[in-house]
Amino acid sequence: MLSAKMASENGSESQDEKAAPTETDPEQDVREQGGTVVAKRESKLTLYHWTQSFNSQKVRLAIAEKGLCCKEYDVSLPLSEHNEPWFMHLNPTGEVPVLVHNDSVICDPTQIMDYLEQNFNDEGTPKLVPEEGSRYYLRVQHYRELLDSLPMDAYTHGCILHPEITVDSHIPKYAATSIRTQISNTQSELEKLAEQNPELKDAYIAKQRRLKSKLFDHDNRKYLKKLLDELESVMDQVETELQRRVEETPEDGSPSWLCGDFFSMADVSLAVTLHRLKFLGLSRRYWGNGNRVNVETYYERVVERPAFRRVLGHVNNILISAVLPVAFRLARKNAPVIFGTTLLIGILGGASYLAFHYMKRRLTFFS
Repeated sequence: MLSAKMASENGSESQDEKAAPTETDPEQDVREQGGTVVAKRESKLTLYHWTQSFNSQKVRLAIAEKGLCCKEYDVSLPLSEHNEPWFMHLNPTGEVPVLVHNDSVICDPTQIMDYLEQNFNDEGTPKLVPEEGSRYYLRVQHYRELLDSLPMDAYTHGCILHPEITVDSHIPKYAATSIRTQISNTQSELEKLAEQNPELKDAYIAKQRRLKSKLFDHDNRKYLKKLLDELESVMDQVETELQRRVEETPEDGSPSWLCGDFFSMADVSLAVTLHRLKFLGLSRRYWGNGNRVNVETYYERVVERPAFRRVLGHVNNILISAVLPVAFRLARKNAPVIFGTTLLIGILGGASYLAFHYMKRRLTFFS
């Protein structure tokens, strides 16, 4: 296993330049207990993620729902930071999210969430998975597996490449051309990186093969239609389960969630899945207008949860939250070029302005 220290040392320059923490340093965080200010226990949790990554969103929501203190670093996919050697050393597949905790490095999103549940279960920390053997445990695990098995990458890339199958998508129109160009550039970039980093050559070549296969599958409109048709039955199961919760509503009238009167890891998966479908412009197909009313009601409730609002915000703002940091990083990365270009434009503009006024005065003098 790599240590958190090693991960920090491997990518210290890259992280300082490109990935500033998005959370407050836990060592500086304090809380009040009985009128006394007490420092929180130091957290060694570090998450490498990307704002628009579906799996990253699930992990971040789980962390927020559990109330854990965690340093977060954005690894920008548009800037190909996930392909840089420092990150490939951390995770040879070059995929986010990656959780580092003490000497442990966990790269699979499901394993990350299980790890969080198993290792952060102090009194006062919400449990998102019921005790094994309880009547709720199998129900939660069933819906986790069902929802986590959905090919979300295929839905996402397919809807970007074929926007005609969506309604009210929040993806900009230029995205289809942009993603094809990016994938093409990434393939050649991976070849160069494989040559420059022989110790990671196998990892880069494997990633290049996966990328080619993924593009072929996700650009297949017929294949995408089949996947979206199959999603209907999953949504039917979720609707039926939510209807059971309606019928089991406790006497005090408090609302229930997917598997009971508690918010579980299955709800994390469902909440982020519905959020992604809304973002892609597929919500009208799967709920609303009297279709799957329980799913519609559930989504309206889940987006109001404080943890959800903090991690995902409103669906309309997700592009802004992703694009602005990239723009600033690009400006910072290319500061000398940008400064030189700006200076040149300024000089030319100033010269043109003076020339215009000089000619104007000359014409006035002769008239």
